[in-house]
Amino acid sequence: MDRRFTSFLLASTAFFLIYMSLRTMFVPPQPVVPPPEADVAAGSVEPSDVAKSTPETNENPDSTAEGTDEPIVRPEEPQWVTLGSMDPTSGHVLLVTLNSRGAGIERIEVTKRKENGRLKYRRVDVRSGYLGYLAADPTATSTGVVVNVVGPGTPAANAIAKSGGVANGLQPGDEIVAIDGVTVSNLAGLQDALEETKPDDVVTLDVVRGEDKQIQFDATLTEHPLDLVRLADTAGEDQIPGNLSRLSSLLTVGKVGRREISPGQRTIDALNDPTGLVWNVDDAPATDAAHDGSQTASFNVELSENEMQAAGGHAIALRRSYTLHPGSFVLDMDVQIDNRSDETQQLAYRLEGINGVTLEGWWYSNKISPNWGGSAARDVVYRTKAEGHELVSGYGLLKRARNESVPDDQNLFAPDSQAPERDLSYIGVDAQYFTVAYLPKEGEESLNTFRRAIASLAASPSEIPKNKERAVNTTFYLDSGVADVPAGSSLKQSLRLFAGPKQPELFTQYGLDDCIYYGWFSWPAKVLGKLLHLLSGVGNYALAIFLLTVIVRGAMFPLSRKAAVNAQRMQELAPELKKISEKYKDDMEGRVRAQRELQQRVGFNPMSGCLPMFLQLPIFIGLYRTLSVDIELRQAAFASWTSWASNLAAPDMLYYWGDWMWDYMSGRGTGWLGPYFNILPVIVMGLFLAQQKLFMPPATDEQTAMTQKMMSYMTLVMGLFFFRVPAGLCIYFITSSLWGIGERILVKKTLPKTPHFDKAVLEGKVNHRGQNGGGKNGGDQDSGGNVVTPRKPSDSPTEGGNTWADRLRQKMNPEEPAAPLPRDRKRPKPNKKRN
Repeated sequence: MDRRFTSFLLASTAFFLIYMSLRTMFVPPQPVVPPPEADVAAGSVEPSDVAKSTPETNENPDSTAEGTDEPIVRPEEPQWVTLGSMDPTSGHVLLVTLNSRGAGIERIEVTKRKENGRLKYRRVDVRSGYLGYLAADPTATSTGVVVNVVGPGTPAANAIAKSGGVANGLQPGDEIVAIDGVTVSNLAGLQDALEETKPDDVVTLDVVRGEDKQIQFDATLTEHPLDLVRLADTAGEDQIPGNLSRLSSLLTVGKVGRREISPGQRTIDALNDPTGLVWNVDDAPATDAAHDGSQTASFNVELSENEMQAAGGHAIALRRSYTLHPGSFVLDMDVQIDNRSDETQQLAYRLEGINGVTLEGWWYSNKISPNWGGSAARDVVYRTKAEGHELVSGYGLLKRARNESVPDDQNLFAPDSQAPERDLSYIGVDAQYFTVAYLPKEGEESLNTFRRAIASLAASPSEIPKNKERAVNTTFYLDSGVADVPAGSSLKQSLRLFAGPKQPELFTQYGLDDCIYYGWFSWPAKVLGKLLHLLSGVGNYALAIFLLTVIVRGAMFPLSRKAAVNAQRMQELAPELKKISEKYKDDMEGRVRAQRELQQRVGFNPMSGCLPMFLQLPIFIGLYRTLSVDIELRQAAFASWTSWASNLAAPDMLYYWGDWMWDYMSGRGTGWLGPYFNILPVIVMGLFLAQQKLFMPPATDEQTAMTQKMMSYMTLVMGLFFFRVPAGLCIYFITSSLWGIGERILVKKTLPKTPHFDKAVLEGKVNHRGQNGGGKNGGDQDSGGNVVTPRKPSDSPTEGGNTWADRLRQKMNPEEPAAPLPRDRKRPKPNKKRN
């Protein structure tokens, strides 16, 4: 009996202890009163709103809710949400597509319209019709293409149902099985079917809705809006191997307790990464119709006690929201971490930046960079109070990632940096004509709550082809400051995302002026840009460039005539220069001195003919920089009645030969010429050769003939490098060359018929001022013993024999003593050897 009692007592005690332990672990604790708000370095700590709602979906067996054995319910399939619209009447200039898997940004399309209703910023590399972004799985192969999202105002949303009793517009879940009778089974087939269409074409869509309901829709296609941010696998022709398809602006836990994300990693070890989870969509996007018509989308996800304990923390929840206002290129963002445990936690978050910014023109354009190493199509730009504006080249990041001796990512500032170095005005990804950047929330001047900023790649460095390195996918991420977040409170941060064109007025409004960089000769580039905008009132920018060239060349006509006169004088001096070369064949120094003496004696400055060229150089570089930076010249067409040269900031693209010419010549980034045949550079090279043929003086010897022949060959070689320059720059060169040919013909008729130099001047008896040219008796004398002063050559002689230009030249270039002949020079005495 004593043994049984003892066994019962021990068993009861053990059961009681086990029961109390389980109760402590799983029974919900009593609610605590949230502490008051407190501002910390990472943002604001506020009481958490613990009310949540989750849709009825399948359970996730790997996670359990805090304080209970009930599993956390998370959606298994992602949901797509849109903000903004493509509808011109909506007032929105952006259409943003969000994905609940990670609650990140999948796509940003610029939908701003011109006064005529056309898209102001369409895709310049695509001319086919646009149905809309459907978020279809590119790897799925089935009986059709499943529609996952339909953006408001897109042709898919406006499609007209041909069956009675069916609402217009496609819906998520629809399956497109054919277009105009052509069967499509995957996204590639859908794109191929739309390839031959044009904007404003009407196509018939065969759609399966539900299990067996088939519907036909008529959709009127539009131009492609610029997909400013997109996934790498939806880039079409610009899809580069090695670039990763990753959502933008992803949020994860940066630090919990003593554990934080390791260098080179994107999440804490053993943490169930929130960027890969399907978040809950709080509600459908809400429109604030009472105020400005803004739209808001919110997401949340919970990490249970068990999930967080594996990472060294306790239960939390992450929340975030996006708000878009009509007419704005700014997306307001709020991020938040709720402490769901019953004790204070040290928390921080990591906010990734934007990636997948447009690659348009990467294979032909040269983006201007303040760095000697150049830039890529996408670079990281940021501004701090200490360093000012900085640009980190995507190409440089790729080279760094391939260097095994340095970390892959580049540190912009660290927790131990001084406060001014962490005082961030903006940070983003910069393209040629567009920038996408994080900004402080309205009313604040800087983002000073981040302890670390890192420039990085969203790519596999080893897989990026060598000739496509400029197209590497560039991004960044920010780590917030670490905060002690009490139980039931939250760590919050508000900021803005700007995604828009490089318009000077717009960038000034948001403090992004330094992102518009002209480089050297910035002042003529800005002046020419303003003049072009003024002249564009005549109809289009092609005609404006023509008028600008005429104005510039007309203003320089006096200098051009002076250069032509200078060339004629040079021809008269050619025989004398040849005599000097023969006389001083073995004496280089003597030949140079004698040539200089001849030029000074006759009053000839060979550099004066180069002045027009030096004056045109800033204009040429300035116009090139204007075409490379000015957003108004992007998408400016040569003429409205043709699709040829529809973008003056790009090659004219007369004919696509990339489908049959070998890749070495026509590949994007890999070829010398590119995938298009361009006619304007050919015309430019032809005019250059014609100018050389018409105006180059005849060769006087074999060396001159060889030099002229080499110049012709160099012009042809230059055409290879010139083949992909912007069409607007070609228009400038064509106009300038035609003007130059006509100008030379006109000037030639106005040149003096008499020789420019008297024989006595050429022979050295007197100089061009009529002074004694040397000799014992002071030069030529007449029969009466007086020195002969020859007539001064000039275009318009004055009464005294000298023009104002001659007198000015005499003061600017005083006569120097004649160079001594070799026989008159003092030679050094030879050293005598000592015995």
